[in-house]
Amino acid sequence: MRKHLGYSHIPGRFAQQVNDFAQGVLSPYLNFHRPCFFPTEAIDAKGRLRKRYPYATMTTPYEKLRSLPEAAQYLKPAITFKDLDAIAYAISDNEAARRLNAARATLFRSINQAQQPAA
Repeated sequence: MRKHLGYSHIPGRFAQQVNDFAQGVLSPYLNFHRPCFFPTEAIDAKGRLRKRYPYATMTTPYEKLRSLPEAAQYLKPAITFKDLDAIAYAISDNEAARRLNAARATLFRSINQAQQPAA
C-alpha cells in the first residue's frame, strides 16, 4: 500500500477516499494486472531449502490462483472464474496501470486541495 501511496502522513479525514481507492482501483490492479515472482523450492547439496525466483514463474496473483489444482474450491460460493475473467481481461495491463496512476493523482489532488497550509 505504501509503495503506491507514499510514506507521508495522510490525515484520518481522508480515510474513506483512500479506502475507496484501495478497494476500487489498487486491489484489482495488483490482483489482475501486476505480475509477481513466485518461488520454486529446491534442496541444495547441504540439505537446505533454497528458494529461487525465475522469470518463468512470474505471473499475476489471479493467474497463479487459476493454475492451482482444483482452484475453484478457493473461491467464494457466489464467485466463478467466468466472473473473474471478465474483470481480468476487460482492460489491458497497461491501461490498468494508466487508470491506477490517474486515480492516484486525482486522490492526491483532492487531499492536497483540502488541506490548509500550516503557516
